[in-house]
Amino acid sequence: MATKSPSDSSLDRLLTLEIVRVTERAAVAASRLRGRGDEKEADQVAVDAMRQELNKLPINGRVVIGEGERDEAPMLYIGEEVGTGLGPDVDIALDPLEGTTICAKNLPNALAVIAVAEKNSLLYAPDVYMDKIAIGPGYPKGIISIDASPTENLSALAKAKGVPIAQITVCILDRPRHARMIEEVRASGAAIRLIGDGDVAGIIHTTDPDETGIDIYMGIGGAPEGVLAAAALRCIGGQMQGRLQLNTAEKIARAKTMGIMDPLRVYEMEDMASGDVVFAATGVTDGNMLSGVRFARDAIVTHTIVMRSSSRTVREIKARHQDLGKFG
Repeated sequence: MATKSPSDSSLDRLLTLEIVRVTERAAVAASRLRGRGDEKEADQVAVDAMRQELNKLPINGRVVIGEGERDEAPMLYIGEEVGTGLGPDVDIALDPLEGTTICAKNLPNALAVIAVAEKNSLLYAPDVYMDKIAIGPGYPKGIISIDASPTENLSALAKAKGVPIAQITVCILDRPRHARMIEEVRASGAAIRLIGDGDVAGIIHTTDPDETGIDIYMGIGGAPEGVLAAAALRCIGGQMQGRLQLNTAEKIARAKTMGIMDPLRVYEMEDMASGDVVFAATGVTDGNMLSGVRFARDAIVTHTIVMRSSSRTVREIKARHQDLGKFG
């Protein structure tokens, strides 16, 4: 019979080292294609590796946030069941290769990412775009709003931090749709860190601005990445809001089949990820937060961060894998 209590010791073990193995395997597979220029193949091998490892886990898992149709890449699809079926019922959000373009070009901050939560704890959303805003911990609740202008949000954040706007740095995806936002942010006096891909990492970077140099994330990216980032912030602390971009009749209809009736709803972080959540990410390429996979003569070295919301623990795991046959 499935055990569902988040305090159960078997679930504790599941949500730490066993989950880390899932992202490690995907990261190692993708890292073999760093800089090769083949986004789809890198994504494919990461998907295959993550699925293989997930299906070894003693869980009754359901993918609620998976890969999307937008880039016609191979998927661990929404609704797919994973695990042995002999364990707790859990929701899973994942991105086997967050930053396919980053990996293909061997640029910073490509990750293998997963979040596992109690059943019905993660937002069950279609693969559409999401407008997002996020900051790290340590600020009064409610100082940012997705309905406020960039200037208003930057003014509020600067005031809360006790610095001029000129000392605030905003992370934004480098896309044509953000041209007006970029123009307004620069006019406010704030600095911008433009990223080509990888907004899960961009949002997580707001949690440690002294290390990453990023204070706030703004802009439109994928909804799956939004839910994954919300899961991470639930574990570390921070604030986030998101609104799905349901701007066609087809998208609204798809959302309704998933129980989303208000296409304009603003989701708080807790709406996107609630209950007991575990988040893990392994570096594929080097980045601000994690080192990429290293191939030594007699070992493979990985760098992973794993976090849990119920205990607010954050663990960094630098592993040296000497059983090279495990990774093919």
